[in-house]
Amino acid sequence: MPDILLIDANCVLCNRLAKLLNKRRSKKSQLQIYGIDSEEGVKFIEGFSESIKEADSMYLIRAGRPFIRSAASIRLLLYMRWYYTIWYPFAWLFPLPLRDGVYRLLSRYRHRLSNR
Repeated sequence: MPDILLIDANCVLCNRLAKLLNKRRSKKSQLQIYGIDSEEGVKFIEGFSESIKEADSMYLIRAGRPFIRSAASIRLLLYMRWYYTIWYPFAWLFPLPLRDGVYRLLSRYRHRLSNR
């Protein structure tokens, strides 16, 4: 089964991320992208624990395990071409509170950022 990325399809920033991924994705990567509110997205989210369901985040389901916020974002590097993938180990050097803090800040204002 391919890995799944669930994004807010109504968010311009999220849609730009999906386009960026599609343009720069490795030919051998298997990643399907769905909207959170789509029929498929709702089915996947129903299977998550309550704490993960409540996250205002994109979701990456990799090898059957859900990831949210910065953990999902960093793992997206693994689906990209090699010159992006090499940044994967370095991205983990940033402390989790800092990474998720930046993610939450962008998430909170993403609709305002998208309208510009």
